[in-house]
Amino acid sequence: MYRGNAFSSLTNHSRIATFGMTWVKCGDLIPPDAIPLGLTGAGALVVNVLCALLLNAFEYHSSSLPRAAYLSARNDAVGNIAIIAASILTAATSSIYPDIVVGLGIFAINLDAAREVFRATRQEHIDAKA
Repeated sequence: MYRGNAFSSLTNHSRIATFGMTWVKCGDLIPPDAIPLGLTGAGALVVNVLCALLLNAFEYHSSSLPRAAYLSARNDAVGNIAIIAASILTAATSSIYPDIVVGLGIFAINLDAAREVFRATRQEHIDAKA
């Protein structure tokens, strides 16, 4: 198995968990506590922005593994911003729907990144055979 495929399949677990938790949230309709949600999102944003800045040099790297690491950190930072926004909307509306929309959005962003890493890995495999 190639490194990019391994990373892509490893990140599938986080996408499955995100989708699963969103599904569970749709069933119980209890909004999350907005303050811990926002604080967690803010703390994770700091970490993910630092990681994305460190990995920025690999944004257009030809190897799939550094590219996957960069995309993961960048997408996590975008997701953290969305989580902070969801916490503000949840506090204002006492609704679960901002959390659900953000969960589905994060799922879609990560799915797109996995597709990009899978393509790069497949191209590496083709290039290695040539």
